[in-house]
Amino acid sequence: MMTKATSDDKVKVGITQGDINGIGYEVIIKTLMDSRIYDFCIPVIYGSPKIAAYHRKALNISNFTLNHITDISKIYPDRPNVINCTQDNVRVELGKSTEMAGKAAFDSLEKASEDLKNGEIDVLVTSPINKDNIQSKNFQFPGHTEYLANKFSEHKTSLMLMISDWLRIGVVAGHVPLANIPEFITQENIISKLEIMNQTLITDFAIEKPVIGVLGLNPHAGDNGLMGKEEESIIAPAIKNAREKNIMALGPYPADGFFGSKKISEFSAVLAMYHDQGLAPFKTVSFDEGVNYTAGLSVIRTSPAHGTAYEIAGQNIASPSSFIKALFIAIDAYRKRKQYTELKKNELKTDNQGAATDKNQQKDNQEESDNTNS
Repeated sequence: MMTKATSDDKVKVGITQGDINGIGYEVIIKTLMDSRIYDFCIPVIYGSPKIAAYHRKALNISNFTLNHITDISKIYPDRPNVINCTQDNVRVELGKSTEMAGKAAFDSLEKASEDLKNGEIDVLVTSPINKDNIQSKNFQFPGHTEYLANKFSEHKTSLMLMISDWLRIGVVAGHVPLANIPEFITQENIISKLEIMNQTLITDFAIEKPVIGVLGLNPHAGDNGLMGKEEESIIAPAIKNAREKNIMALGPYPADGFFGSKKISEFSAVLAMYHDQGLAPFKTVSFDEGVNYTAGLSVIRTSPAHGTAYEIAGQNIASPSSFIKALFIAIDAYRKRKQYTELKKNELKTDNQGAATDKNQQKDNQEESDNTNS
């Protein structure tokens, strides 16, 4: 159970508005209507008071108010805050993909990301976007994961990690066309993703010794080369290399049998080879409460696993469960990473003190020996 925080210890959570014509505002409002949220965090919506009011009226919600602020320094700790970063002439068209909605989604993401980068907020929870209408000269990425990797990762490398109560699954090839997947299945990429996954499980989820299951690429994991050679020539050697780096990776396992059996319960997380191999079974069992976690960044970012859901926008039937999970996973991961960092600092300090003591002892022993000899 998460411990309540004092005002100074509350995590500042930036929330992007996502596509204004989808269910983003609905799940945000429903989440922030629960007053218990403010025991743990200070939420800041990057969006528009005008758009929020439109959605509140469409949902017939009257008992919800936002604290309008011009910048992060004016946040109120016990209420939901909103920073306006959308043009006043923006138009909401529920259930439709529009160029205006795409621009509003990008403006929100860009402002929130800048505040996150500058340390003005602690974590980021992103509402669903339409990956088509958000495309522009400033956003040429398949999705949030790649945009944030470009902004926050020195090596431009990250890992899409899907999380539910009983499953964590990442993918080697994320938002990649099926025809292009083979070029991403390399030993280098697999080892890189395993390193990111292993470190994230340790630092952000407090799993001391993670065990990672690795899936094959081909049916039946290649059947000893009968249905493909990638398992023998690429995936197995990558797993062996990871083991030599003290990463407990096992496999490769046939994906169908792996998800169909109870074997999945033996692992801290699973690395799939491509998007649908991992996300299809994940969303089948965890769609309502699944969370997308971007691993490998210097910052914490989560998102609900669902999309814009245009077909139910404005109907007051969208479930906030996934968004609530995304919010609390972000808070918890931020605290765990902070604790891990402090622990490592203390260990280093202790090690340095011990080394200094040993050096001084050696000096004392040498002086004593010299005095005796003289």
